[in-house]
Amino acid sequence: MSGVWVFDKNGVARLITNPTKESFEQKDPKHPGTATAPGARPRVLVYLPSNQVIRSYTELEQRLTELGWTRYHDSDPDSDCSELIQFHRSDTSSHLISLPRSFSNFKHFHLYDIVVKNRAFFQVRDPTTLYQA
Repeated sequence: MSGVWVFDKNGVARLITNPTKESFEQKDPKHPGTATAPGARPRVLVYLPSNQVIRSYTELEQRLTELGWTRYHDSDPDSDCSELIQFHRSDTSSHLISLPRSFSNFKHFHLYDIVVKNRAFFQVRDPTTLYQA
């Protein structure tokens, strides 16, 4: 039994097998889970200059192209030979972004990979706080 044991106000212990911040704050997390972490909140990628939520590869590729990224020559979206789509800065650069072929298979680390390599242009946000002033 691996995980973290947490005692509630009444002294009752419960085992949290995959602990997240939310699992310590409340007994039943608001967001029951994702493929990456049970209890983790969903995240979205936001293009900062226009405050646009990126919802597809078409939108993402358009923004990355504007920033000087190009699709790696072996990354044909219609081909079945690769599970990844890759973008690179230039032929002489070691900067590479590798993403799953299906946009619906994005995980948090794919989003953060884009952000780290384009800090001034992208941000990962909680979708429930996008439009709050």
